[in-house]
Amino acid sequence: MPKQSKIEIIRHSTSHLLAAAVQQLFSGAKFGIGPVIANGFYYDFDLPRSLKPDDLSKLEKKMRELLKKNLPFEKKELTIEKAFDLFKKLKQPYKVELIKDLKKNKQAKKVTVYQTGDFTDLCRGPHVRSTKELKPDAFKLTRLAGAYWKGDEKNKMLQRIYGVVFKSKKELDQYLAQQTEAEKRDHRKIGKELDLFTFSDLVGPGLPLFTPKGVIIIDQLKKHIEQICAKYGFKKVLTPHLAKIKLYELSGHAKKFSQELFRVTSERKHEMVIRPVLCPHHTQIYASRPRSYRDLPIRYMESEKQYRAEKPGEVGGLNRVYSITIEDGHIFCRIDQIKQEINNLVEIVQGFYKPLGLWGKHWVSLSVRDHQHPEKYIGDEKDWDSCEKILKQISEETNLKAQKKEGEAALYGPKLDFMFQDALGNQIQIPTIQLDFATPKRFGLSYINQDGRSVPPVMIHRAILGSYERFIALLIEHFAGAFPTWLSPVQAQIIPVSQKFNKYAQQVAEQLRQEDIRVELNEDNETLGKKIREGQLQKIPYLLIIGQQEQTADSVAVRDREKGDLGQMKTKKFISQIKEEIKKKN
Repeated sequence: MPKQSKIEIIRHSTSHLLAAAVQQLFSGAKFGIGPVIANGFYYDFDLPRSLKPDDLSKLEKKMRELLKKNLPFEKKELTIEKAFDLFKKLKQPYKVELIKDLKKNKQAKKVTVYQTGDFTDLCRGPHVRSTKELKPDAFKLTRLAGAYWKGDEKNKMLQRIYGVVFKSKKELDQYLAQQTEAEKRDHRKIGKELDLFTFSDLVGPGLPLFTPKGVIIIDQLKKHIEQICAKYGFKKVLTPHLAKIKLYELSGHAKKFSQELFRVTSERKHEMVIRPVLCPHHTQIYASRPRSYRDLPIRYMESEKQYRAEKPGEVGGLNRVYSITIEDGHIFCRIDQIKQEINNLVEIVQGFYKPLGLWGKHWVSLSVRDHQHPEKYIGDEKDWDSCEKILKQISEETNLKAQKKEGEAALYGPKLDFMFQDALGNQIQIPTIQLDFATPKRFGLSYINQDGRSVPPVMIHRAILGSYERFIALLIEHFAGAFPTWLSPVQAQIIPVSQKFNKYAQQVAEQLRQEDIRVELNEDNETLGKKIREGQLQKIPYLLIIGQQEQTADSVAVRDREKGDLGQMKTKKFISQIKEEIKKKN
């Protein structure tokens, strides 16, 4: 078990403090588990009544009362049998079940328990020496949720309490301020306000419906990535959403995603699988004809749907969906071509993320296998050794400074994962470059080398923006809905000061449309102030105000989303400026 940091120990101890407070306030409380998570902890409870949000403040108050008592965290080591008897006597069925699991799996002869005041918990620890080491103003209970015991829908739903813990009040206050900002930027809230996507109970959860404005963003992102990739020899392919299960059995995905597969049958006895990934389909395009070493590298790219049957409780917003629009690509090449191809991919990642202001705020992970669990992967050990060595060399030669992360590799090979920091400081992994010797061998892919022998190609998997759903969620929250002009669904809105200027406003709108500028005309019979406010709420980059002066001078009064009023400008000049901005993707 990896050594825990001081703050992780404090967070774990605070979860026990919460449980001790729950025990005092709720007679008959039964305890699940209370692990450390990012920034804090959670604890699951089976309680005599449903918790309400105002219970959190009562629990916090009780926690601080207990904290002042300087209660020690007393560690005791017990045999499995004694621990079983103890928790059975305490009427804690969930702890008893955990002990039974340990006994059944023969994982331990003894277990440790920790006592804090009147509360006793089954726990490996470690903990602080006493509650005196916990700061009363550096933690906060944040929210309630439901959680199935052991994550299994067949088990009872428990009540989960989340909390955050930091080293100081200052750090806690900074985190809470950041969370307040995150709520303002929530992609579900802004996506609805800007009319980008929706969900329907009739269609089903996890199946987003993108509106015309949302589709504009998707189309612009596709255009952006396709233009960059075309310069490096990628060609678009198109593959079906269905396949026989055998395809995924060969690739290894049927086993990996066994519980996440959507299986489809028909009255005519068809038995198919809706694809969980795209890469097996691409192998079959490669396999469709003989290949020579002169043909390589071959580069395919596709932006299409794949599907995963996520757990219902984990589906939400655009981040976790059943229907996933993947921007995917695969390279089939020779071993001597690997370095150049991966160098090209790094340039593609840079070229895509720079206009979004994300390049430079990143680090790279060299994600390798977990040597303790080789059963999680496919392929030969020697191939894995070679792949990991090659990626390490590329990282060093290109100054990527990749940090080695064990256990993060893909099913078929190690990878370079690019981690970006958004406007809220969150670390998000999206681009990935994966080196795969295993899949071509499993599918019997080959090419004729210079010596006339049939040998397997190398397969490089790459995703630049990952899934469009998750990426759009990232962009909405990163920009708080104020997309750069090249990406905005509406790039300019024309606002006549009164209806008598509607005809001129329509002429200006048509001029902009002819120049491929996405324009909207607000002819509502409302006050000028209200129309401007509505345009600002829609986060439109430019509002073009039209009155008598503008009509007379064949011009528009320009209001920039960031800079405010820019004054009157000839319509042709404005068109020239906005087109240059869109072209440069500023």
